[in-house]
Amino acid sequence: MRFEFRRNVSKQRGGALLRLLFVVLIFGAIAAGWFYREFENFADSPLHVQGTDATLDVPLGTSLPGIVTLLKAQAASSAPWPYWRALAWQMHVTSSLHAGEYALSAELTPRSLLKRMAAGEVIQHKFTIVEGWNFKQLRLALAQQEKLQPTLAGLSDAEIMKKLGAADQAAEGQFLPETYVYLKGQPDLDVLRRAHVAMQQQLDGLWSQRGSGLPLESPYQALILASIVEKETGRAEERPQIAGVFMRRLKIGMRLQTDPSVIYGLGDNYDGNIHRRDLDTDTPYNTYTRSGLPPTPIALPGKAALAAVMHPAPGNSLYFVARGDGTHQFSDTLEAHNSAVGKFQLGKKQ
Repeated sequence: MRFEFRRNVSKQRGGALLRLLFVVLIFGAIAAGWFYREFENFADSPLHVQGTDATLDVPLGTSLPGIVTLLKAQAASSAPWPYWRALAWQMHVTSSLHAGEYALSAELTPRSLLKRMAAGEVIQHKFTIVEGWNFKQLRLALAQQEKLQPTLAGLSDAEIMKKLGAADQAAEGQFLPETYVYLKGQPDLDVLRRAHVAMQQQLDGLWSQRGSGLPLESPYQALILASIVEKETGRAEERPQIAGVFMRRLKIGMRLQTDPSVIYGLGDNYDGNIHRRDLDTDTPYNTYTRSGLPPTPIALPGKAALAAVMHPAPGNSLYFVARGDGTHQFSDTLEAHNSAVGKFQLGKKQ
């Protein structure tokens, strides 16, 4: 009897344990289901982004907890840390998140943010070098880019070229007008370096395929003339014609007599209007008082101006004058040119 009693008690205890285990499992399953639903809701619900241009700036070496702290500091997420850890583990990105500047938008979810960070899809900023700028204008524009690390302040043009490995080159004209992409924190010198390399490649490539019989001795002379063509007209279809005029003048020893070069030589003394005294005042860039090309480029020529110099339009014209509508009148003789000047510049009747 005593043995049977003990066996019954043991069965009762075993049944109670089984019932308790069952209850624990049920509640555990309910809790797991609740957590999973909450986790999925967290992972795929948009972050609380303030403004349309919000960003997340992640310094180099920042871990996942540090990233979550940055998000909470911006009130972009109030989710508990275990949710972020579980999501990163689920996505296998815990140790592969990249530093950098990331765009935050109203549609961005924690899952898409971590995916973007694992791929290193940082914000790419753009800087455009404008055709016809001089180097002074280029430096000023670079200094105004808040996302670039400034390293050029206080350096002379010559010191900048030395840093670019081109100490024997004048800075003017040496950077290709294009749009360059950069990341936040990159040195401004990096943009200049890429623009300098791009100009050398463009110039060398065009020079190797230049037309025959050009009165130019080097790619640098082509760069100088292209900078003048760039400043003489903004009309792409006229650049080969203007290049042709200057080529013919160089061939016969005629002075270029180009106002943009004179203006460049005046520097800060230029008051917005070119005067007779300016044309008579000799400077290294006064192509009315000096024959041949000026000593350096006067601006940053674009690809079209460079191509025009390498392949100038044929013809006999030696003169051109602005019509006042952005185009030019080309003339073969001085007499025809004077007539065009009277018509378009002085308002005289032919």
